[in-house]
Amino acid sequence: MADEDKIERSNVDITPLKESKVPIIFVIGGPGCGKGTQCQKIVELYGFTHLSTGDLLRDEVKSGSKRGMKIANIMKKGELVSLDVVLDLLKESMIKHLPTSKGYLIDGYPREVNQGIQFESQIKPCSMVLFFDVSDKTMTERCMKRGETSGRADDNEETIKKRLETFHKISRPVVQHYENKVKIINAEVEPTTLFKESVVPHFEALKASK
Repeated sequence: MADEDKIERSNVDITPLKESKVPIIFVIGGPGCGKGTQCQKIVELYGFTHLSTGDLLRDEVKSGSKRGMKIANIMKKGELVSLDVVLDLLKESMIKHLPTSKGYLIDGYPREVNQGIQFESQIKPCSMVLFFDVSDKTMTERCMKRGETSGRADDNEETIKKRLETFHKISRPVVQHYENKVKIINAEVEPTTLFKESVVPHFEALKASK
């Protein structure tokens, strides 16, 4: 990374977050697994805060801040924004929502084991990992269907195939790493039924354990 792209670390105080009892849930699943819909339902029913690292990066770029401009430069070059910067954005957003949040859904994170380890050492351990498990056939069909209306450039068959390969390669070690915390959810089911029968019980159990 060029020196001009070096991003200064944030010095936000996350002591209140470390000391809070607010649960942190990692949410993972392949493209088209429907985790976005389920996250929305969790937010509505349980008052959790939904955070996506991709959204946080895009929002920072849109803000026009010095950090946002550097992030835009890095992304333009097709390089990855460093994990430290991603964690800083997560910390800032989590602290901002702490007074009103009943919990955090960290969507699409961790993408690899090291991301989970770094999050837990810099912030705090997660309470649970939700893994929305769907067959490649279903994910491909859902993404293709979504591509017809969304116009998303990455919703075409060739790209979907590559995304699925990448997802399987990186997600298996994450699921293994969190074997004591992961809840594997069969997400082939219709979204409302899925939520009621497979998601709600885990959140009710989490509430009861507080």
